[in-house]
Amino acid sequence: MTGGINLTDVGGPMRILFLHRSFPGQFRYLAPILAQIKDIQVAFLTTWETGEIPGVRKIVYRPQQGTPLTHGYLRGLENSINYGQAAYREASKLKREGFIPDVIIGHSGWGSTLFMKDLFPKTPLICHFEWFYRAHGSSLDFDPAFPLNADNEAEIRIKNSSTLLDLAACDGGISPTIWQRHQFPREFHSKISVFHEGIHTRMFKPNPGTELVLPHQGIDLTGAQELVTYVATGMEPLRGFPQFMEGVELLQKRRPKCHVVVVGEDRVEYCNPLPEGKTYKQLALEKGQFDLSRLHFTGRLSVEEYRRVLWASSVHVYLTYPFILSWSMLEAMSCGCLVVGSDTPPVREVIEDNINGRLVDFFSPGQLVASIIEGLEDRDATARMRQNARETILDRYDLQKLLPRQIAMLQQAVTRTG
Repeated sequence: MTGGINLTDVGGPMRILFLHRSFPGQFRYLAPILAQIKDIQVAFLTTWETGEIPGVRKIVYRPQQGTPLTHGYLRGLENSINYGQAAYREASKLKREGFIPDVIIGHSGWGSTLFMKDLFPKTPLICHFEWFYRAHGSSLDFDPAFPLNADNEAEIRIKNSSTLLDLAACDGGISPTIWQRHQFPREFHSKISVFHEGIHTRMFKPNPGTELVLPHQGIDLTGAQELVTYVATGMEPLRGFPQFMEGVELLQKRRPKCHVVVVGEDRVEYCNPLPEGKTYKQLALEKGQFDLSRLHFTGRLSVEEYRRVLWASSVHVYLTYPFILSWSMLEAMSCGCLVVGSDTPPVREVIEDNINGRLVDFFSPGQLVASIIEGLEDRDATARMRQNARETILDRYDLQKLLPRQIAMLQQAVTRTG
């Protein structure tokens, strides 16, 4: 991970406090490399019980549960306050031990950063601003299957409360993409820099000729000539799972030798669940007619297994509402995949149609399938776009380039307040 990065160019002794509900989250590369540098102490506050990073002192905080009597609009803010209080209590223990951070960097939105400036008023606070909810113009009014009412609009406005408090209190912010930064109120843009956390291009690199064999999942696709892949943490509308499955039904009729591999858990992460406990996977399988011998659901995979799926992919599908851009799309491009992506703002920021991938209408399974088939048949164009996809990631998202910039940003924050 550290190859190519000069670990001696980070200045003198420094204490850094990370905060993220899910350990290590967006700091999965930054925290480990900082912990390897001499004279840097790294502490990490999280609710995540599992996982350790060598050199990182992980402290688990446990927020209290909210009350059902709270007004519905305020439940998110109440949860944020509970997270903030729990993080404050554990950070207070660090302070009593003499650990006064030189810089604090935390993920905003869940509340853990809310009270850090009260505890450490002289310490610069850098917030990772991933998303700002808007009732109109982004994810929440995109899908006509889920219309908003006045009650939804009011709740969405209040949903940003803890993020707005962080925007006011922080000394600086980072957002992974231009699109995501653009969602925040214009008056705060001067506080937010665009810093993607980076793609590990030495891990996610092309490996032509890979056969897809996943022993733990009972999947052996040795010899498969056409392999379409789809990756998401959950199978839900926000990542276009219903449209993708409609496309799979059409694709299987037109390509009798094509296999489809779906990576992810049968759950929702961002969307509301269906009534009566049914999942979107169950609904799709009930509605469509599929050849299940050519449709493979892997569940959650290890990094090595996931990478093998990308290596073996003939065409990789990535669909999303106008929302947070997934690491998986960039990692697929870094592996040299041909990505067929939705023509939505977060994808358009990276993919230029027919140059380093293909763009299709999110709501058109027919257009999706046509583009997949073109990718399977036009090997010359596919090879060119695969190479361009890899070069895009190397040029704009390579971890080896972005980590030094992130470290320099922390140093500058300390210098400005020192």
